[in-house]
Amino acid sequence: MRGLKPRELQAAKDCSFNMNDCVYQLERSIPELVQSGKLASRRDEFTWHVSNVQTWISAALTDQNTCLDMINNPSMDGKIKDSIRVRVFVASQVTSNALALVYQFAEKHS
Repeated sequence: MRGLKPRELQAAKDCSFNMNDCVYQLERSIPELVQSGKLASRRDEFTWHVSNVQTWISAALTDQNTCLDMINNPSMDGKIKDSIRVRVFVASQVTSNALALVYQFAEKHS
């Protein structure tokens, strides 16, 4: 990250931290979703596990939006801002689609 101003460097580090948390939230959702699929016939337990998945994926989206807010600073260099924004935007689209699929899964099994 050579040539970055201190504010740009800090924003990039903060964004990286948020995106790492996003990955953590998504990773923990996978086994929980698998567990919910095994419990589809037991409504209360199914609802609990799916609710956890929905919460964690929503938290991942929040992390991504927070990252975008951090880099949306007028003092940020345009090239750096655009580079980060594109990557986070793509991740947000995929995460949003995953959340929509989880909601459809939950609706189908409720």
